Amino acid sequence: MLCAAITILTTVGIVVVLGIETFGFFRKSGVSVIDFLTGSTLRPEDTPPKFGILPLIWGTFVIAFGSSIIALPIGLLSAIYLSEYAPRKLRAVLKPALELLAGIPTIVYGYLALLLVTPFLQYVFGKMGIAVSTFNALSACIVVGVMIIPLVSSLSEDVLSAVPQGLREAGYGLGATKFEVSTRIVLPAALSGVVASFILTISRAIGETMAVVLAAGMQAQITLNPLVSIETMTTYIVSVISGDASYGTPEYLSLFAVGMALFVITLLLNIASGIVLRRYREVYQ
Repeated sequence: MLCAAITILTTVGIVVVLGIETFGFFRKSGVSVIDFLTGSTLRPEDTPPKFGILPLIWGTFVIAFGSSIIALPIGLLSAIYLSEYAPRKLRAVLKPALELLAGIPTIVYGYLALLLVTPFLQYVFGKMGIAVSTFNALSACIVVGVMIIPLVSSLSEDVLSAVPQGLREAGYGLGATKFEVSTRIVLPAALSGVVASFILTISRAIGETMAVVLAAGMQAQITLNPLVSIETMTTYIVSVISGDASYGTPEYLSLFAVGMALFVITLLLNIASGIVLRRYREVYQ
């Protein structure tokens, strides 16, 4: 009970601190909640300052969407292979090796983006006459996608392995192939857990910071071009903390407001994950 209370009180403390400082931001800045969430201009240095975080929200979801395109199919296919195809001895080696990716510090992925991924993109697109910025969204999507693959594969593999062996044997008894059993019996039976792992993985991508700072840069803009720099909500928080904003100023307090918005987004995703689990969960005796 004490340990459970600690976790709950920690969450309550985070909400209270963010809430108080966010209220202080709106009171001092004079910006409305609607303008804050839908404004397309973010220039705290202007007079009066402009705090529209729509470009930050856009950049955050660009990184989350792009990395998910990479991580979700690769992670799910890896989980299906580990659960249904890989021999026991090979699985005992592959799964820990894959999960090692999760132990690499995120800033290392950022350096990987700067020193390997971005130069490769510049070389490939340069052949076609397309300019690629040193800091760009595509590079960030690639490294974040690689970084979150272990989360998808590990969670999905655990869910797939939990499907009763009797369902597989029943499929084989009806003449189904291994591929048909994997995709038409095991995967649908574990669908709720797989979808929940997807949502949790997207939440992880939304909250990523250091790899995105080094790979995507800090240029707040709404663009469909993945080869230019963008700025995410977490990147903005880092820039304010490491900048010259004085304590108590609207610019300093804006980091709490952005943090609250990020907290609400991840909270909604986790609630959606819980709803999916409760709605579609299969219970086997």
